[in-house]
Amino acid sequence: MIRTDALDQLPVRTALPALRAALEERGAAVLCAPPGTGKTTLVPLALAGLTGDGPVRRVVVAEPRRIAARAAARRMAWLLGEEVGGTVGFTVRGERRAGRDTVVEVVTTGVLLQRLQRDQELAGVDAVVLDECHERHLDADTAAAFLLDVRATLRPDLWLVAASATTDAAGWARLLGDGALAGGAAGSGGASAPGGSSGADGSKGSDGSAGSGGADPVGADDSADSGSADTVGADDSADCGSADAPVVEAHGVSHPVEVVWAPPSRPVRPPHGLRVDPALLDHVAAVVRRALRERDGDVLCFLPGVGEIGRVAGLLRGVAAEVLQVHGRAPAAVQDAVLGGGTGVRRVVLATSVAESSLTVPGVRTVVDAGLAREPRTDHARGLSSLTTVRVSQAGARQRAGRAGREAPGAVYRCWAEAEQARLAPWPSPEIGVADLTAFALQTACWGDPDAAGLALLDPPPAGAMAAAGEVLRAVGAVDADGRATDRGVRMARLGLHPRLARALLDGAELVGHRRAAEVVALLSEEPPRGYGDDLAAAWRSARRGGDAYAQRWRAEVRRLQGAAGRMGPGGGPGASDGELTDDAVAGLVTALAFPERVALGRGSGAYLMVSGTGAALGDGSRLGTAEWLAVAVADRSSGAASARIRLAAVTDEDTARRAAAGLLSTDEEVAWSAERGDAVARRVVRLGAVELSVRSLSRPDPARLRAALLDGLRREGPGLLRWSDEASVLRGRMAFLHRELGEPWPDVSDAALLGAPDAWLGPELDGARRRSDLERVDAGRALARLLPWSTGDAARFDELAPERIAVPSGSRIRVDYSGERPVLAVKLQELFGMERTPLIAGGRVPLLVHLLSPAGRPAAVTTDLASFWRDGYRAVRAELRGRYPKHPWPEDPLSAEATRYTKARLQRK
Repeated sequence: MIRTDALDQLPVRTALPALRAALEERGAAVLCAPPGTGKTTLVPLALAGLTGDGPVRRVVVAEPRRIAARAAARRMAWLLGEEVGGTVGFTVRGERRAGRDTVVEVVTTGVLLQRLQRDQELAGVDAVVLDECHERHLDADTAAAFLLDVRATLRPDLWLVAASATTDAAGWARLLGDGALAGGAAGSGGASAPGGSSGADGSKGSDGSAGSGGADPVGADDSADSGSADTVGADDSADCGSADAPVVEAHGVSHPVEVVWAPPSRPVRPPHGLRVDPALLDHVAAVVRRALRERDGDVLCFLPGVGEIGRVAGLLRGVAAEVLQVHGRAPAAVQDAVLGGGTGVRRVVLATSVAESSLTVPGVRTVVDAGLAREPRTDHARGLSSLTTVRVSQAGARQRAGRAGREAPGAVYRCWAEAEQARLAPWPSPEIGVADLTAFALQTACWGDPDAAGLALLDPPPAGAMAAAGEVLRAVGAVDADGRATDRGVRMARLGLHPRLARALLDGAELVGHRRAAEVVALLSEEPPRGYGDDLAAAWRSARRGGDAYAQRWRAEVRRLQGAAGRMGPGGGPGASDGELTDDAVAGLVTALAFPERVALGRGSGAYLMVSGTGAALGDGSRLGTAEWLAVAVADRSSGAASARIRLAAVTDEDTARRAAAGLLSTDEEVAWSAERGDAVARRVVRLGAVELSVRSLSRPDPARLRAALLDGLRREGPGLLRWSDEASVLRGRMAFLHRELGEPWPDVSDAALLGAPDAWLGPELDGARRRSDLERVDAGRALARLLPWSTGDAARFDELAPERIAVPSGSRIRVDYSGERPVLAVKLQELFGMERTPLIAGGRVPLLVHLLSPAGRPAAVTTDLASFWRDGYRAVRAELRGRYPKHPWPEDPLSAEATRYTKARLQRK
């Protein structure tokens, strides 16, 4: 019996005429309705004609999470006075309750994608409702794009509704507009007989999720919310533009929610990766205690993850309330306890962001918001995907606050300062912009649009992420060189797994049998609880004998995967039939098949090098540290960290690594300069990606490659690698001086010039050279002499233009120093008596910089103009030196005196 009284109380009923009119006219519409209005429950029933209005139509409702799909189906069945599985049913991964009489079926977006891939026309379906589209999950965005493609090309009669509490209505209206224009009027009568369609691969309960969703929420969306201030009343129909789909809005029965700003009294460190400052969690627990003192009713507290929920639960031990922990992995009994309402005892519900929407928690009057959320991030260069902790968006904060006003006036305690609110991002990051796109790329390849260029998406996929996804798909044989899906890729897509895991299941089944391959892949598809440890094989054994909620889900997934693998082709390899492979070996093999670039070789002390080139380390106390090889299943690398942290891995060996990562195996003859050894190295190397498996010296390397290696070493270490005698250094200084002063044809002999064209001057010196020691014997001076301009004849004037020595009046030949900016002649002052003018070089263009030295060889004066010095400076220098060096001659007239190197006494003896 239909519960008419309950249906009449749902506020969205006032918007139903406008929604129906929009769909009949345009075929697509955006429905904006706050939580609690009945958009998830009444709208599908109305569109299906089950509330007494219009013909009966087959309606599919797509939810982003499994528990939301179950809860929505249960609520609709209750409104009709029926059990789930009759007129209203659901299909999620691992479970299906729908039959021949099912008119409204609630599915996950993963299931919907699978059905679209098998039957693009969605035969027998008249309308699709995409619920909670504001969450921007990748599967939901993909399903919307595929549905718009179907409407534009195959099914203009198919109705499409994008429904959400808070969303970018204008953006969705533009997106749906093109499909709506192509669609026209639809579904006005004569819908095909309802019947439950099977999962995409024909299996019962396959939702095809590839891990792009998140944790499961815990209820249907049918309570009031004051956090939807952006939705403005029940319009008949609002059109965002002539080409846009109509936007239909509905009022909610909202109650006022008081905002209490409760920032920590002392600064806390910002989140980093998965790490949250314990001081913030201490503060959140204190705020929960404060809320229990100051407010009535139950308290709902939002935290970013399971670990933080557990810590805060421990801090709340002893409070006068029942503390419940709610997240995607919470046992069904806990979820039922939350949804069922209290028993007279106050409750504190600690939840992740899954409770922002699609949730009914009776009795909640207060929300405590830690202000954090988790989003996926992918390091495409290293092939690592992980979650990271971020600040909640403004939309998310509104959704969370609204939980407090569903049933009565309430309050939200925000654990940040009011001034920070405006700096929050308006919306959460679309998953398409931050997540691993390998599964998405396979979906689009199977759809016939490998680069997704022809799909209607709110945000285009990043080119780099799509390129990385394409490399993975080609490596596992899912797509060809042009990006088109292969037959194998189509089979992989139908497994409802990430392509990496699909490859591990298909190939693993051939090697170890369907059952054991399915068991390991099920472990990889949903990471075991941290309490299971970091050894995958040990976690496998724990799941087999475990009675916890994870083990139950794992067994259900094993059954699904085993059946799916069996339908894909023969399996049951030697590992399954005769026991040749141990469970530990199987765990390593299947994990390596899924993540070949994460196979890692030990480097000692718990450190490993993955074949991708990324360093990784085990946690303290790990029992895996003695393994030579690991197949890494889960690893994450925080920004700025030197290496990744291994969270889950299986022991393996080199043979398995070679088999799983065969595409990364290479044998190379390398002749190169080794910076580590500081020498040329010639070797034959067998590599698995970045990991060297074997190295052997080459006895007869290619001479040209060896010469190139030595030249590379010369470039790296500089010309100083050669033998530079004093004469060679002087020659280089003289040549540099002439190039600087005269230019061509005198060559540039700077480091950059010499290293830029080494063959021009080293020439034969490199013939026969094999190692560093050969370079160190090369006479740099003889090599440099080749650069002198012999062909033009200018080299014959080299000694004249840049003389190595200058004759002075004393008879000495003094070396010119060319090492500085100007050539220097450093000579004792008495040796220049009688020299009227400064010596000139470079064809008379450049005067020498004369350093006039005392008898002890210390500078007494510096000049480039000797005539001026004798006239103006000599008298003062004479007076100073005469008293200090009385045994030396200091004539009053230096130009008429005899130049000498000796003292007065020696001059007399001569």
